[in-house]
Amino acid sequence: MHTTLDLIRANPTGRIALKIFIGILGAIVVTVGIVLIPLPGPGWLLVIAGLGVWAVEFHWARRLLAFTRRHVNAWTRWATSRSLGVRFLLGAVGLAFVSVVVWLSLKYSLGIDVVARAMHYLTTH
Repeated sequence: MHTTLDLIRANPTGRIALKIFIGILGAIVVTVGIVLIPLPGPGWLLVIAGLGVWAVEFHWARRLLAFTRRHVNAWTRWATSRSLGVRFLLGAVGLAFVSVVVWLSLKYSLGIDVVARAMHYLTTH
């Protein structure tokens, strides 16, 4: 892969075309990731993957990706070194956060109030 990229970069037109291609591809991946962040799924993973795409060609993206890796690894080490109760609490807080984000996304994006419907169902059945 490095040999192919070096061959493309050896030509001035190839260098510019590669920068444009990597810039657009990374922007698409990051944009899709940002759109997916509030929804359950791989939003943050796609944002980090987009940074990885940009890191092929842009130094600032390599630095930002390294910064992100350091902090994710530090958080993972911290969380896994805690007791089972603390890890359970972290998981419960994360689940509550995702649940609220999904509820608000459904309510304000699609007009579906899941909580109101559930309460209505419980009171009528």
